[in-house]
Amino acid sequence: MSSGAKPARGAGGGWSRRRFVGALTGAVAATALPAPAAPRAEPADAVTAPTVGSHPAARSSAPAVRPLFVGTYTSVDGGGKGIGLATYDPVTGAVKATGTVTGVADPSYLAVHPDGRTLYAVDERPEGGVTAVRLAGNKVLGTRGTGGSGPCHLSVHPSGRWLLSANYGSGSVAVHPIDASGALGERTDLVTHSSPAPGPGQQGPHAHQFLTGPDAGHVLAVDLGTDTVYSYRLDASKGTLAEVSQAHTRPGAGPRHLTFHPGGRFAYLANEVDNTVVVCGYDRTSGRLTLGDPQSTGTGTGTNYPAQFLVTSDGAYAYLANRGANCLTRYAVEADGARLRLLDTVPVGGDFPRQIAFSPDERLLFAANQRSGTVSVFHVDGASGGLRRAGEPFASPVAVCALPL
Repeated sequence: MSSGAKPARGAGGGWSRRRFVGALTGAVAATALPAPAAPRAEPADAVTAPTVGSHPAARSSAPAVRPLFVGTYTSVDGGGKGIGLATYDPVTGAVKATGTVTGVADPSYLAVHPDGRTLYAVDERPEGGVTAVRLAGNKVLGTRGTGGSGPCHLSVHPSGRWLLSANYGSGSVAVHPIDASGALGERTDLVTHSSPAPGPGQQGPHAHQFLTGPDAGHVLAVDLGTDTVYSYRLDASKGTLAEVSQAHTRPGAGPRHLTFHPGGRFAYLANEVDNTVVVCGYDRTSGRLTLGDPQSTGTGTGTNYPAQFLVTSDGAYAYLANRGANCLTRYAVEADGARLRLLDTVPVGGDFPRQIAFSPDERLLFAANQRSGTVSVFHVDGASGGLRRAGEPFASPVAVCALPL
């Protein structure tokens, strides 16, 4: 079974394969590119905590600290008690814990509504769920079943009307409506990946990600178990899915995570099992994804499980989190998104970086390190794309997702 495959946890509370792999032990010279465009501005309605400092002069000159949410597993030894709450300094990157949102079971992946008012978490359990949390007061609005087991990813459609979730254990994807308050309604669709057959070493489909394409009319599901990325047309009024195409990796690649270039014509796919990345072409009209040739992650021949891609909003640089090698790979993005050029790798300063995210202004990059229970923070150089550690990692129990707002 691959590093990503995970049968459901038994009644005795044993870890799934997907969690278990997170508990196991276990450069090309950079070329300067033209300076990218200025980082994107912070959203006007972003949630902020009180400013640092007590003196009026200090309050006027010091930047406001901003919120950071941390996903974890609540049902494992040493895990968290819910969604971790923290703040970070947008200049220094310093992080400070502020509390926990309890009442959310195994919130291993997080996403925020486009209006910035509601947070969503998967409940990665045999009977999977998705939970909505109103950020004002951190009030849990309720949980809806995903219709599958072990949901490990979710995203919000750009319209703000639909929540998309991926059930890893059962290899299915689900759609839930979002009402005006941010709360979730009953599921409007559920599709299980029954074809093609599972890839080498896999016992079934394992949906690992569900996201919206650049055209907003198509949504794509990345399935590690079937070595396939499925494209669906989303009915914007009904919340139902109609499959339009499939893109197949080479057998045993184990695709895990897809990220689109801001130009909308290309995307980058991280293959967890065979430790490669692929540049993909995307047709916005049909929703069809076309896969290129596998490329190196820059991590050598040792065991490594690529986790997640990030691309800067100006399309100049891409970053890949590598579990096993415990580093971040930096790529220059060339030819308007059609080519990735490996620049270097940077030690992450933690163990098993499962997920990475930018701060809203893209001056900071956060890496959630599952095994070490830490969140590493990096300064991002706007001109070179270079990464520089922002102090010591922040300790957080079984940190599997870090979401800065």
